[in-house]
Amino acid sequence: MALHTDREPMTALIVEDEALIRLELADQLRDMGLAVLVAADADEAIALMGAHPEIRLLLTDIRMPGSMDGVRLAHYVRHRWTPVEIIVVSGRLDTQLSELPLRSVFLPKPCGHKMLTDALSHVLHGDGPRPGSYGLSA
Repeated sequence: MALHTDREPMTALIVEDEALIRLELADQLRDMGLAVLVAADADEAIALMGAHPEIRLLLTDIRMPGSMDGVRLAHYVRHRWTPVEIIVVSGRLDTQLSELPLRSVFLPKPCGHKMLTDALSHVLHGDGPRPGSYGLSA
């Protein structure tokens, strides 16, 4: 499934401190037709967001080193770059959906290819299956 316009692929930013997971997610998103930037922490992510106004999707882990975790980063991005779609992933089962900004989707780790594809289709195009109980509406 290609998730891009006729002219240029949509740009996604992956924020994940574990290099292997970051690379795997980047490969999956590239295979879906997205252009991908990567960051290892929120500080690097914010710098990339400022330098790349073409970013339309943030996919962030919750737990990571640095000045803020993924939940705070998601709120910061929602406030500063309102049109950016947000997917938050975590292996923590105690994540409270109410902690996340509106119009974001939560996916548990490990999230399979189909779950990720469905979530991307939902947040980017408003189609495809809603990611079950993990989605947050506006």
